[in-house]
Amino acid sequence: MLRTSLFPGKLSTVPIVSSRGQIHLKASMTKMELSVTRPDDWHLHLRDGELLEAVVSHSSHHFGRAIIMPNLKPPITTTAAAVAYRCSILKALPANSDFTPLMTLYLTDTTSPNEIKLARESGVVVAVKLYPAGATTNSQDGVTDLFGKCFPVLEEMVRHNMPLLVHGEVTSPDVDVFDREKVFIDTVLSPLIQKLPKLKVVMEHITTLDAVKFVESCDEGFVAATVTPQHLVLNRNSLFKGGLQPHNYCLPVLKREIHRQAIVSAVTSGCKRFFLGTDSAPHEKRKKECSCGCAGIYNAPVALSVYAKVFEEADALDKLEAFTSFNGPDFYGLPRNTSKIKLIKKPWKVPESFSFAWGDIVPMFAGETLDWSPSLD
Repeated sequence: MLRTSLFPGKLSTVPIVSSRGQIHLKASMTKMELSVTRPDDWHLHLRDGELLEAVVSHSSHHFGRAIIMPNLKPPITTTAAAVAYRCSILKALPANSDFTPLMTLYLTDTTSPNEIKLARESGVVVAVKLYPAGATTNSQDGVTDLFGKCFPVLEEMVRHNMPLLVHGEVTSPDVDVFDREKVFIDTVLSPLIQKLPKLKVVMEHITTLDAVKFVESCDEGFVAATVTPQHLVLNRNSLFKGGLQPHNYCLPVLKREIHRQAIVSAVTSGCKRFFLGTDSAPHEKRKKECSCGCAGIYNAPVALSVYAKVFEEADALDKLEAFTSFNGPDFYGLPRNTSKIKLIKKPWKVPESFSFAWGDIVPMFAGETLDWSPSLD
C-alpha cells in the first residue's frame, strides 16, 4: 500500500520501490509528482499524409518508442514499404525529437517466409501483425487461412524470434460481436500456441476476462498482451450513455463491466505479461460522426493521464512504471529507456478537438478534466 505523510506548507518525498526499479513520488497538500522511466507505446496508429503530420507529436512528446501498426491504404506488407513508411514518420517528427518508430509488417495469405528474413535483416521491422480479414479498420487484405496459407511464414518467424501481434477476433457473422475475442482464443489462438509453442505472440488490446486468463496461462516470455486506456476505464455502457457516443466506438468493442474490472486487476497486479499499448487511432471527426462511423479512439494526448488514474485508484502507483516502461521492452528483448518523464497530479482540461485545415480530430475525454498531467523530466 502506498502511504504519504502530508504536512501543511511542506513537501515530503516518499520512494516507491517496485520489483524492477524505483519510482519517486513527491506529495504535498496540493501536488504530487511521479517520476518514471520514459514509457513506450507498444500499439500505435499514426496513419499517413496529413493525418500523420497532425498526430505524431502527441505520441513522440511523451513516448520514447512505439510499435507502428501497418494497416494503411495500401497496407505495409513488405520490408521495403516498412522502411519507406518509417522515413515518412521520421520526417514528420518535431525538430530534435528522439522518438523511435518500430515497424511492423501486415500479414497476408501471400506473405512469403523470405519476407520475414528481409524484415529481420532490416533492423527496423520488429514484428508482424495479424489482422483477420474484415476485423477492423483497413483489414480487408488480412488473413483468411492462418493455419494453411500462413503456417510456413509463422514457422519462419519462430526461427527469427519475430513476434506475431494479434488482433484477436473472429469475423464470422454467426458470432456475436461481444463474443468474438473469446471465440478467437478458443478456435485460433490456443491451437496456434499448441502448434508453435516457441512463437512469441502479443494479444493486442485485450478486452475480456477470457483474454486475461489465457495470457496468464501461457508460458511466460512467449505470450503477452497490450492494454489500452479505453478498455481500462470504459465499458460498453459508455457507447450509449446519453445517446450514441461515436467517439467511444473502437474495435475490439468495449465489453461488460466484469471484463473491465478483470483487465484492471491484471495490469495493476504487477504481472509482467501485460504492458502499455494505446491503440490510439485517429479519425477525422466527420468520419466518426456519420451514418456509418469508423472504429477507433484517439487517446494519444490523454493516455498517460488515464493510466496513472487507473493505477492510483487501484492503490498501485508503485506498479505503474513496470507496466508503462519495463514490461514491453523486456518482452521484445530491447533495452529500457534511460530518460525520465514526470506525471504531475494537477487538473487539466482536454481540448474539445484538434483543428486542422482539412478537419478536426476529437480526442478521448474531449472537454473533460483529468487529474494527472505528463511532462518531460
